Formats: sequence, C-alpha cells, structure tokens
Amino acid sequence: MPSLDLFDLSGKRALITGSSRGIGFALARGLSGAGAAVVLNGRDSGRLAEAASTLQGEGAKVHSLPFDATDHAAVKAAVDGFEAETGALDILINNAGMQHRTPLEDFDPADFERLMQTNVTTVFNVGQAVARHMIARGRGRIVNICSVQSALARPGIAPYTASKGAVANLTKGMATDWAKHGLQVNGLAPGYFETELNAALVADAEFSAWLAKRTPAGRWGKVEELVGAAIFLCGDSASFVNGHILYVDGGITASL
Repeated sequence: MPSLDLFDLSGKRALITGSSRGIGFALARGLSGAGAAVVLNGRDSGRLAEAASTLQGEGAKVHSLPFDATDHAAVKAAVDGFEAETGALDILINNAGMQHRTPLEDFDPADFERLMQTNVTTVFNVGQAVARHMIARGRGRIVNICSVQSALARPGIAPYTASKGAVANLTKGMATDWAKHGLQVNGLAPGYFETELNAALVADAEFSAWLAKRTPAGRWGKVEELVGAAIFLCGDSASFVNGHILYVDGGITASL
C-alpha cells in the first residue's frame, strides 16, 4: 500500500459528537478533507444545520444526527436508526464536553454531576452504541477526546481533571475489551487551544503570558493543528495502535 493511502479516509463515514463548533467542527472538516463523509452531532438542530451548510459549501459529504449524548436511550435509538437507514459508521470521535471553573471547596454537586454526565457518560453512551455495530462488522475506529488534564491538574478545575482522567482510562478499557473484535480505540489529548471553551483564558493576558512560558512551543494551539493526529488515529495508519493517548500540546506534558 502506498504510504499516503494509509491516511486516506475515502469511503469511510465518521460520526463526531459535539461537532457544530470548536474542536469537533475542526475535526469534521479535517476528516472530510481526508475523504470521509462526516456525521455532525449536537443538541441544537439550528447550529448543526449551519455547520452542515458550511461544510457542504466546501464540498464535504455531510449528514446531521441531532441527539443528546447524555441520554443513553436517545443515543442508542439515533445510532441504530442511522445504521439501518443510511449505513455503517466506520469512525467515531467522542468530542462532546464542557468545562466549569470553580474552586473545589465551592463546587456545587449538581454542577459536578452535569460535568461528569457531559464529559464521561457521553463517551460510554455513544461508544457502546456505535461499537456494537462495529463489533458485528469486525472493524472500526474510535477516538475519544481527552486533555492535558487527563495527566495534569490546575487550580479550579478538579472535577474537569477527574472527568478527563476517566475518559483516558475508559479509552484504555474500551481498547482492552474491543481490540479482539477488530476495533482501534485511542485518545486524542489537546493541550491549550484557542476555542470557545477557553475564550475567557485566551482573553486573560496574564494567563496567556503564563501559558507561553509554561509551553515549550510558547503559544496557544490552533484547532487545525489537531487534524493530522485525528486522521492518523482514524486511518489504516493506526492499525496496530490501541489504547494510546496521543498528546497534541506543544510539549506541555513533557516539560516541568
């Protein structure tokens, strides 16, 4: 096989949760550029329609599949229905997530539960629903979006750190259970990227100066810089990569 064919996603169909904006949208655009048909997901149908229209205007093959990833029954119904009516989901990127910044001693239990449901339960819900079909076919790629906070902590985000640590270990558990069925399950862990989720930090000159000193690359990441790693994990290029967490972080996890 020619080397570049290892990164060719033509003929594949990829579901990306939380893909109407931010990292999810950038990954949908990137996978489309590698030849995949993309299935956008979110809870806001209007925002999904806008995202789909943008990608279609760029020549992408796009489907929209609105559902609440925290609702196990709704996820199963949506995934099973899509598989029956449209076709196989060859790739899943579990990207849906949220952040909530509060000192741990003041963290509201309801906010803790909401964060865990959004960041961890969604990975289980969508991962299980899609994997059941992949297992039956004997192949599939799942990429769970982790974080530098899968390995590191900062003040004010302890529950987020716990949730992303859970996603990283759930990724390893999925690989352990499902590799024998022909699935590759890996994690993609972004460092600090310019996204809506981090808008307050990007606007904070003091934090951005600290980040530039703390990160060997000396800057915030741009969401487009996650695309190459995602394509690698989704293609034949990663046929013997399983249970791995790939950090794309400008070196922040490598440096004290």
